[in-house]
This record gives sequence, structure tokens and C-alpha cells, in this order.
Amino acid sequence: MKQEVTVFAPATVANVACGFDIMGFAINQPGDIIIARRKPTPGLIIERISGDNGKLPKDVTENTAGIAASALLKDLNEHSGISLEIEKKMPLGSGLGSSAASAAGAVYAVNQLLGEPLATKALLPYVIEAEAAVSGNIHADNAAPALLGGFILIRGYDPVDVISLNIPDNLFCALIHPHSEIRTREARQLLPKEIPLRTAIKQWGNVGGLVAGLLSNDMQLISRSLQDGIAEPIRSKLIPGFTDIKNAAIRAGALGASISGSGPSIFAFCDGEAIATAVANKMQQACRNTGTDSTIYVSPINRNGPKVLATVDG
Repeated sequence: MKQEVTVFAPATVANVACGFDIMGFAINQPGDIIIARRKPTPGLIIERISGDNGKLPKDVTENTAGIAASALLKDLNEHSGISLEIEKKMPLGSGLGSSAASAAGAVYAVNQLLGEPLATKALLPYVIEAEAAVSGNIHADNAAPALLGGFILIRGYDPVDVISLNIPDNLFCALIHPHSEIRTREARQLLPKEIPLRTAIKQWGNVGGLVAGLLSNDMQLISRSLQDGIAEPIRSKLIPGFTDIKNAAIRAGALGASISGSGPSIFAFCDGEAIATAVANKMQQACRNTGTDSTIYVSPINRNGPKVLATVDG
């Protein structure tokens, strides 16, 4: 019987320009580390959180890791004593799916600790439930790739229907996180409740084009489809130097660039690791020109989602 399981859960990029609330992908770094341990007394607790500067609640009813794991244990009618330790390896409010990584890592670790009573995909409703509890909306564009890895299309929400898309082997992501924070709930409130039909038609075309580009390994079609006429024009105003950073990415050879999730992080798709590295450096230089510090990452699409780093049997 496993006594302890340590899991890494990846950061994610949601929306992917044209795919607001219906697209997301996982990256290799950054991410969260979750440790699930058996304890002698029944019930779930969050024993320790590090890397959050004391900002996150340890109450299991308020933390996404606790919410997701509690719901899983309730459905399994499991009364074992389990403690969670969360090591935040990514900034909060970064647009990198921090809360989804914690939730996905927690349910994945607890499921492993219990001997995998559920398939990984069956854990998704618990991650979505936790995300909804803290953001105020049901959305799976961070939750699904954080748990399942890869590039995910959410076809619908009633019921949730997720599809793993093909990923071109040479598709890399350059990512910059300006050192500021944007809260998802607040960023959502800025978005319009209605959009013009012409804007919607253009957005639908780009979503179809991006999916087709991924399926056919057509980098130029992917490039033409990375356009967002709904969220980016509004949310970009919250990110100092956004236009300069995006233009720097394009000039350096990126296929396209847009806001990661609700921001302030910005992602750029690139054809190959060398171009992605050059793009990330140029994005950081443009960000530095605004007087803002930042962190950059270069990663292929993470195809696996959470992974077990260590186990302790007993």
C-alpha cells in the first residue's frame, strides 16, 4: 500500500488566442508539486503550502487542491486520513493555470495513493468543480490540459466533452510572465456579454483554422489562425507593453502570440526550439523596456499532464 505520492502538475495556456474557454495546452515548466500522504486520523487536510508567500488558504473548502480532492474522496466513499502538501512553483494570478495545476495534481496524487480506483480522465469533473469554486465560472481550458496533458479542445460543457488534438512535433511555446498579477474573476468581468455577429464569424473561422492547422501539421495555417477579436483587445490593456511584446515576438519569428489565460503572461507559438528561445528573449527585452521584470519559459507542448515523481510504500 502506498503511504506517500509526490506528483508534478504542469502549468497551462488557456484560450490560445481564438479559443476562449474552449482551448488550452500544457507546458513542461513551470508547474506545482503536490505530495499526498496517509495519516492515522480520518479526513483530508492541507498540511503545508510553500511558494505562495502565505496568500493561499489551507482550508480544504477554499483551496482548489482541497476542493478537488475532497470531492473525489466523497464520491469514492473513502474515509482514509490524507494530508496534502503543496509546493507552488508558479506565480499566482499569472495566467498560467496555477489553481488548475494544484487541483489536478491533488486529485491525481490522491488517486495514485488509493491505488488508482479511477481512470485519469474520470478525475476531470473534480478539477473543473474546484476551478469553478474559485473563479465563479465553469471552464475547463486550464483544468483539462493540466490533468490530461496535450492540446485540448472543449467541444461542450453540458456535458463536458474534451478532445485531445494532434500536436505538430516541432511546435514550441515561448512564454513570458511579467511580474504582475491579474485575477481571473476580475478579468472575466471586463468581457462583453454580447459580441457582433461579424466578430463571432471571424472567431469561429480562426478556431476551425487552428484545429485544422494542428491536425494537418500546417504551421502557416496555425499562424493565420492565432487571432482573437474578443478577449485580447480588452484584456491587453491590463498588460503594460503588451503590443510591443507581441510585436517583438512576431518580428523574432513567432507564428503568432496572444495572452495566456487572463494574463498577464503572453505566449507565442514557434516552429522549433531555436526560434522559440530567440522569441522568448526578444519578448523579455520588450518587457524590460516597460520597466517590468519578467520570467521566460520555452517548452514543447506537454503531452502527459501530471507525473509521479516519487512514491513511498508501506
